[in-house]
Amino acid sequence: MASPKPALIQAIRNTAKKLADSPQYQWGHMGSCNCGHLVQEITQLSRAQIHEYAMRTRGGDWSEQALDFCPTSGYLMDQVISIMLDAGMELSDFKHLERLSDKEVLARFPKDARHLRHNRREDVVKYMSAWADSLEEKLIQQVSLPSLELTDKAEVV
Repeated sequence: MASPKPALIQAIRNTAKKLADSPQYQWGHMGSCNCGHLVQEITQLSRAQIHEYAMRTRGGDWSEQALDFCPTSGYLMDQVISIMLDAGMELSDFKHLERLSDKEVLARFPKDARHLRHNRREDVVKYMSAWADSLEEKLIQQVSLPSLELTDKAEVV
């Protein structure tokens, strides 16, 4: 699962909000699908640019693009994926986001609500929100504050 980076968590939350409010959702379009919306948020590329880069490279969905990823290829799509990896994502996150399939994220839902449809906007929004919550909890667990030990009650004002 992705690294719990504050900017990535915020980008996922922003994407979920925008997706909930946007008519621009099309699962079969590389720039308007589950991953495409998050890529728009992080890279500031348009949905048309993302789709064009994907079709220029080698085609296939985000899972296939991630599977064929080569950081030194020079392909624009591989550059996009590199930006996403730098933001904290892992290659497996592309597949999981496209299919709403990460078991850790799904475990956050009641058992009877875990069967999300990967091409249903409302399910994508729920999944992204749960994913952001999961990453945020991991981030909080990484934070350690110094212990404040008062040795003399007279020091307390």
